[in-house]
Amino acid sequence: MNLLSIDDLDREAIERITDHAARFAEVSDREIKKVPTLRGRMVLNLFYEASTRTRGSFELAAKRLSADVVNFAADGSSVEKGESLKDTVLTLNANKPDAIVVRAPWVGTAELVSGWTDAAVINAGDGKHEHPTQALLDVYTLKRRLGKLDGLGIWIVGDVAHSRVARSNIVAFQRMGAHVTVCGPPTLIPRGIEALGCDVRFTLDEVAGADVVYALRMQHERMADAPVPSLREYAACYQINERRLTARQILMHPGPVNRGVELSGGIVDSPQALITAQVQAGLVVRMAVLYTLLSGPRAQAPLPEPQLA
Repeated sequence: MNLLSIDDLDREAIERITDHAARFAEVSDREIKKVPTLRGRMVLNLFYEASTRTRGSFELAAKRLSADVVNFAADGSSVEKGESLKDTVLTLNANKPDAIVVRAPWVGTAELVSGWTDAAVINAGDGKHEHPTQALLDVYTLKRRLGKLDGLGIWIVGDVAHSRVARSNIVAFQRMGAHVTVCGPPTLIPRGIEALGCDVRFTLDEVAGADVVYALRMQHERMADAPVPSLREYAACYQINERRLTARQILMHPGPVNRGVELSGGIVDSPQALITAQVQAGLVVRMAVLYTLLSGPRAQAPLPEPQLA
């Protein structure tokens, strides 16, 4: 079983993962935070792109579940000598990992890797295509705050064109009953994105009607040209700040945040921002994903039940 796309999961499967994550959150509050559930299993983190939150939380998630972890980064490896992705995967796969967590700048990488290994493959971001575990942790974060997503109006604002988070979240939020609107400059809204079921707006004139505002970073590393005249002009039109966010609205961002561009510094630190909660959710949701994919006959212990105070 793999997790290559959020489309691999129906609503019931998403609910199951978030329920597991809630139980692992209880474990994280204990003095002893590790459980033996995946003892003897090996998780390989295969990262061709820089990452702080995703790589760190996958590594810690595997360790909390008592799995062995191998971290691979392209820098300093045989990739610098010209080794192909396939040969790298085949080489690492000779050590028989049980799961491979892969991040790469190329669309479809995780699906390719799944064809070269019997290990469970988890897509930790493939170019501007998808980032399914980010969508899961965002669903989990909103459920913890609001109880459910049914009927919520969620606006995703910013660089939608280059955002794998946006694509996964549009599907996941709608699958959980929310209504999604994407908003940004016309040059940063993919043509035909309405086919995913979302609405499109090019100004923030109606953003006050949203329950949740999800801001995206300008991803300069994926831009071949200049889609906006300047960051100052972009911020003037699309920055989420104290003037645009009402007291009842919730703010989210996948990180890293460019303060002063997509978000004002003050709004990042406001009580309405769930950005730190999203980071915290990353650990337990990725524990839940690893548990779901790997807790077969070789698992050492069942998922721990919450302890009542």
